[in-house]
Amino acid sequence: MQPSQTLTSKTLLPTVDTYATVQYIIAGAIFYLYGVQVCPFLDNLETSFLTQIIAALFTSLLLIRHCVFTYRWGSSPNHYAKAQLMVDMALFAGGGLILALGNMIVFGFPIGASFRVMFGFIFLGYFVSLQLTLKTENNALKNKQEILNKSQTIQPIGQKVRFVIFSLLIGAIVSLLMLMWKDLEWLSDIGNSVSMEQAVAWILYEFLFVCGVFCGYGIIITQYLTKNLSLSFEHQHEVLKAVKDGARNTQVPVTSNDEFRYLAENTNHMLASLKRSEETLNATRDASIYAISSLAETRDNETGAHIVRTQKYIKAICLYLKDKPKFMAYLSDERIALIVKSAPLHDIGKVGIPDSILLKPGKLTDEEFAIMKGHPLIGKQAIEKAEQQSGKMPFLEYAKEISESHHEKWDGSGYPYGLKGEDIPLSGRLMALADVYDALITQRVYKPAFSHEKSKAIILDGKGAHFDPDIVDAFLAVEAEFISIAQAHKDQ
Repeated sequence: MQPSQTLTSKTLLPTVDTYATVQYIIAGAIFYLYGVQVCPFLDNLETSFLTQIIAALFTSLLLIRHCVFTYRWGSSPNHYAKAQLMVDMALFAGGGLILALGNMIVFGFPIGASFRVMFGFIFLGYFVSLQLTLKTENNALKNKQEILNKSQTIQPIGQKVRFVIFSLLIGAIVSLLMLMWKDLEWLSDIGNSVSMEQAVAWILYEFLFVCGVFCGYGIIITQYLTKNLSLSFEHQHEVLKAVKDGARNTQVPVTSNDEFRYLAENTNHMLASLKRSEETLNATRDASIYAISSLAETRDNETGAHIVRTQKYIKAICLYLKDKPKFMAYLSDERIALIVKSAPLHDIGKVGIPDSILLKPGKLTDEEFAIMKGHPLIGKQAIEKAEQQSGKMPFLEYAKEISESHHEKWDGSGYPYGLKGEDIPLSGRLMALADVYDALITQRVYKPAFSHEKSKAIILDGKGAHFDPDIVDAFLAVEAEFISIAQAHKDQ
């Protein structure tokens, strides 16, 4: 057995076979009642003998069906629904023909009676086959399994619905006509041996029975058909809702050969195109951020490695803090990604600081330092101008937040606003530690590079004063990652 066959027998066949067995048994009981009503010759057979014949016939059909689906059915589960309809219809057509020929040869039934028996058997098989096929599609839709052979010709939904409705109507009309044919023959045969009231009661019972069978199967088939349509709409709705919530790797399962196939394929094509466009846009955004931030850092005698290192420091701390109850609600994966992406723009305001101050190797005077302290607001204003042109974007919000607050201090002694404690945005508090640590371990025009231990001591000394205590604790928990990041991204 091929791997795909094994998959199918484990996922679809056991449920469908159990359901099919029950339906075949019900169909056998219905056919027994139908046969004795439309064919007086069957009615003349002994009840036990007729029961054995019908039971043997339906048991044989079930065994053949099981063998076909287990050993003979095609290698791809995508053919299952179509194969099931064809196999079941073929089984009932063959069974009806065998029963009709057997009645003619063994019992000498006339052609008319045999035809009525065969027609009823085949049409009952059609109902069972259609019901089982819709049930299979229903199971596949619930499990979001693709059962479609995409090379098949598209069949519009309206055409499928019309076919089902017309077949029910035609079957009902033909069955009732055959009942009338049989009852006319029966009335002419019985003459006055049966009262008119009893004859009318029997005929009315037969008509009600046939109408009940058609109505019952019609309701079941209609329910499956409408349920399948509802599930197809639900798949579209679920995928579009997921896309609205930010998911881009989802797809609509292609499970039918009607308009839903076009809808699913076009939706999947649109989602793939959207994903490519977003990836291109994000790549463009990242490149722009890196280029602008690199330009700002270059004016400060720093390198692009500072941008990479501080980004990775912040990410390491965020991933540690996100599992802590205090930060769990705020630090979602999406927000962490936005903070990390925005971090390189923290010093963009330095482009507005004169070189004489920015590149001064010695200590700044009070006047010079006052000018230097203006760079967070210069960066904020530059990002606000970008927002005026392009509109509000989440990563620009965090970039503005980081730019204006990364020199604030936990005790309120920072600038430009003198914010204190948790009044300082978390992104700014994160950037404060990452920026200071990287400044300490790297060589600058005004200082040599410090060791990790010396830098750590300075940061610990600033705990509760310069830095958020929780962020310092997180730094200590992931300091091995800080060392690894610094080694992997050294200045060239």
